[in-house]
Amino acid sequence: MASEMAEAIRQLTQEKGISEESVKLTIENMLKAAYKRTYGTSDNAVVKFADDMSDVAIYSRKTIVDGVYDPVMEMELEEALKLSPECEVGDEIDILEDPKKFDRSAVATGKQTAHQALSESFKDNLYNEYKTKIGEIIIGYYQREHNGNIYVDLGKVEGILPAKYQSPREKYEKNDRIKALIVDLKRTATGLQLVLSRSDPEFVRSIVELEVPEVYDKTVEIYKVVRDAGYRTKIAVYSNREDVDPVGACVGLKGVRIQNVIRELYGEKIDILKYDADPTVFIKNALSPAEVDRVLILDEGKKQALAIVQDSQFSLAIGKQGQNVRLANRLCDWSIDVKTVDQAAEMDLSEIETRKAAQNLFSDGVEEEYDEITTLAELPGIDARTVEILNAAGIEDIEKFMNAVEDGSIKSVEGLSDESVAAVNKIINDTVEFIDEDEASFESGAQEPSGEEEDEEEYSCPECGAKITFGMTKCPACGVEIEFKEDAE
Repeated sequence: MASEMAEAIRQLTQEKGISEESVKLTIENMLKAAYKRTYGTSDNAVVKFADDMSDVAIYSRKTIVDGVYDPVMEMELEEALKLSPECEVGDEIDILEDPKKFDRSAVATGKQTAHQALSESFKDNLYNEYKTKIGEIIIGYYQREHNGNIYVDLGKVEGILPAKYQSPREKYEKNDRIKALIVDLKRTATGLQLVLSRSDPEFVRSIVELEVPEVYDKTVEIYKVVRDAGYRTKIAVYSNREDVDPVGACVGLKGVRIQNVIRELYGEKIDILKYDADPTVFIKNALSPAEVDRVLILDEGKKQALAIVQDSQFSLAIGKQGQNVRLANRLCDWSIDVKTVDQAAEMDLSEIETRKAAQNLFSDGVEEEYDEITTLAELPGIDARTVEILNAAGIEDIEKFMNAVEDGSIKSVEGLSDESVAAVNKIINDTVEFIDEDEASFESGAQEPSGEEEDEEEYSCPECGAKITFGMTKCPACGVEIEFKEDAE
């Protein structure tokens, strides 16, 4: 039969979740602390446990000497021979110590050390256990209230439901059951404390997951939840299967599932609506329970939209103190302006729609108009080292590079190989279009240079022989001045 110590260790490991090694280390430190308090040092203290953890003993490890100077650390050979006839000077021998001989202060020191160690070990184990549960639902019981904060009994740990995380609808009394979301974990002087919330939108998400199997198994997914705790929640859902209605799955047969969620939220209103990638459709859905006639996108970049409703639906779309449209704004991440049909008639909607149509029609062209490449560094896929060599030689622009290739001066650039020149040429031919205007410009997107130059007659510089074109006043290679004159014929 195991001793009382073995039974105590078993209880600590099973009930407190403390490992056996931690318990052994704590007992060892406790005995060594008492030993040190008695003898002034614990350097020679040795703690040994029985194999079945039924007993523990502490020994003084002493060196055998011929002439003792420190009785705590040393032992006379004559005394040692009485314990072991085979010992010699220089050997070490373990002498069993009786903890009962430790003075009272030493025992108190050992107990305090053990208590602190076990307490810290227990806190660490709890912290590691609960830190992975942040974002999960937990159930506890109302314990007390102080300064508006509610303290919840969670068994192993204490929970706190701060006033800012409470719903204004909810009131609790002693031993009331409380289901809440774990949002934080704190160490306090008295132990570990879980920070709980019943106002967080994620709390509603977790409740819906518990009530709706299709949400739990990801057949139906929640796109976003927005909430004005205690009053109204909007939940956008979508289905990963065409044969499953996401809204119907969340509402349940005769509204059973959603009623369970509402009951948990003490009667808070909940709108379940379908998410849609089209912002006009999504905004319509988000303004439910109001019926929206039309949604116009005013500015897609700034995410501004106009929702037009009938007069009878206007107050419903806005909601009490603007609550419904405010939640719809947060759900869609759009700024939604709600107008009645009469109010919209006073606005020039035709201009808005025309401008929108024009933007859609010419948006691609506008982008291309400004997608201009002039420098070598802007070319896609160009080698950075090649750009650095060309820039050092004063060739930064595409135009300068092409001129240097034509007149052959590119070969004089130190560190630039023929392969690098060919690679740059290929990138230019693949990505740059040359357009003849008053001044040469370069726009990305085309693959062939403009064909107009092909029809121009070619000329050579009379000084260096470099290629020149009609209208030039100077040779790009040698700089000699050039003048073109018409043939007398």
